[in-house]
Amino acid sequence: MDLIHIHSDDNVAVSKAPLPAGALVNWGGNMLPLLSDVPAMHKVCVRAIGAGEAVIKYGQVIGFAREAIAPGTHVHEYNMEAGNHQVAHEFCKDYVPTTLVPEAERATFMGFRRASGKAGTRNYLAVVSTVNCSVTVSRAIAAHFRDSGKLRDFPNIDGIVALGHDSGCGMSTSGEGYQTLLRTLHGHIVHPNFAGVLLIGLGCEAMQISSLMRETGLQEGEHFQVMTIQGMGGTRAAIDAGIERLAAMLPAANACQREPIPASELTLAVQCGGSDAYSGITANAGLGAAADILVRQGGTVIYSETPEIYGAEHLLTRRAVSPEVAQKLVDRIKWWEHYTEMNGVELNNNPSPGNKAGGLTTIAEKSLGAQAKGGTTALQDVYLYAEQVRKKGLVFMDSPGFDPVSVTGQVASGANVVCFTTGRGSAFGGKPVPSIKLASNSNLFERMREDMDVDCGGILDKRYSVAECGEMIFQHILAIASGEQSASEKLDYGDNEFLPWHIGAVV
Repeated sequence: MDLIHIHSDDNVAVSKAPLPAGALVNWGGNMLPLLSDVPAMHKVCVRAIGAGEAVIKYGQVIGFAREAIAPGTHVHEYNMEAGNHQVAHEFCKDYVPTTLVPEAERATFMGFRRASGKAGTRNYLAVVSTVNCSVTVSRAIAAHFRDSGKLRDFPNIDGIVALGHDSGCGMSTSGEGYQTLLRTLHGHIVHPNFAGVLLIGLGCEAMQISSLMRETGLQEGEHFQVMTIQGMGGTRAAIDAGIERLAAMLPAANACQREPIPASELTLAVQCGGSDAYSGITANAGLGAAADILVRQGGTVIYSETPEIYGAEHLLTRRAVSPEVAQKLVDRIKWWEHYTEMNGVELNNNPSPGNKAGGLTTIAEKSLGAQAKGGTTALQDVYLYAEQVRKKGLVFMDSPGFDPVSVTGQVASGANVVCFTTGRGSAFGGKPVPSIKLASNSNLFERMREDMDVDCGGILDKRYSVAECGEMIFQHILAIASGEQSASEKLDYGDNEFLPWHIGAVV
């Protein structure tokens, strides 16, 4: 068939290739004449839509017709708009308890067991900056080990990463913005993918090391050291001291060995970026199937990007484990409506230019495709950005839709592996957590072969089903978690992708 019809209630379908006006296309066994050119991945009207009537895709309203749209017409922003559609949340209506795989039958991966009891998928050392003023020193310390080749004698260490950012001062020492950065720093410091951490401040910043340690309960020890540039006597002295302290951590970090660990201890962050109209049909659907497998194995899946569930949040509230959990998600949506209005931005905005070129017209359409990557299991809880995830199963973490910011929060919340779907081609990778790139179409997979890990385009041409793609992704997750390098790791992404969320004024 020339068109992909996703749901029986849909009045639009998606083109599989560029289609010229006048062509006869196969839709449901009937030949439909095209009244206009239709780019690949774009929508075609397959049932007459009256002016002002709803445009239906995924069985859901994605917008409204600006004018009457005849079958065979290209449907996009010139004849369709977002409109004002109110969804019914219907708390817990579709809740079904998750059936877990018996423990004796669960999969395993080869990971690092930490003293905290948590499981790591990588074995890094970190230099973490409390404030932008200490980033130069932090990066100089990490660069010393990279450039000198000193890590060659420590083959079990994946590397030393400097986590620098542009905040930590010029901010209030209390309130939402401060607490968000505090959670982000703390979540990375205690992350099981780090065998040791050196925390560096300037000394006079808002994000004081002493306050951070007091509020989070952190204590110095063999695997966690702190210092300030001012306390060390300046830049060069701080670099020398930092090199000495990290060097002392190398033997213990190198002694860490991988061992079999149940898949139930994997925490998967699911992300999408540079989406197209195939994303919701292939890569996101396949990732959702993999997420379901992991949840049934007893694992955890962190779904995020709150602005990109807008218009589709009812699909999550309906399968929430309790009305309280559903309300927490609605509260975050309301927070975002206030936050964007306060900053002169419309939350119900159109997707990016790249999304539009890929056939996505409204945020509801993008959200409905994006929500597929969270799978179908019950929503167990909702967390603030970078808040430590305590529940198993599918959870939601509040975050912006900007991928590096969102992933930074997911990692702080405890994710030890990331799956990232893309249809246009996204360049992203993280440290200390590996990121697996899933291509929504085979053309992208071949065109950006070095950047992509899994081709989900086979769903379109029936080479494999969504369920088979999900199993393929799940096996890839186990392999990457066990030490196999992802495509973005081979390209050495991750040194610039630590990007905490800024909330509040910089003063």
